[in-house]
Amino acid sequence: MLLHVMTIYGQLRAFMKAKLKIMRLSVPLAFRRLTLAGLLLLNILALSSNGFAQAQPPETRKVKTKVDPEYPELARRLNLKGIVRVQVTVAPGGAVKEVKELGGNPVLLDALIRAVRKWKYEPAEKESVLEVKFDFTGS
Repeated sequence: MLLHVMTIYGQLRAFMKAKLKIMRLSVPLAFRRLTLAGLLLLNILALSSNGFAQAQPPETRKVKTKVDPEYPELARRLNLKGIVRVQVTVAPGGAVKEVKELGGNPVLLDALIRAVRKWKYEPAEKESVLEVKFDFTGS
């Protein structure tokens, strides 16, 4: 999108230079910049109204079978605590297809990934991508 905006900016700038040479003395620089900025803004809004930059609502699917992650012995000895996040791809049938690490301590992440792979979700019409957060408090 940035490349698209930069290309349009270059085209608009060339247009402004070519067409406004005659009016250069009568049109203040601030007005020309404001016009250019307005045209760029309109183009960006037009792109976003076409669905190019619209945010999708987060997907939700109910978990049928949930296995809590086991607090790792290494984490207990090192007193590791914190929140870990993973991205889960769920197949239409409800099985966990893929798990990607998003953040957190690697020791705790490994425990969450092992547990989430055992989860089962309710069936849906299509594949879903969900984010799972888990707070390891060390209890």
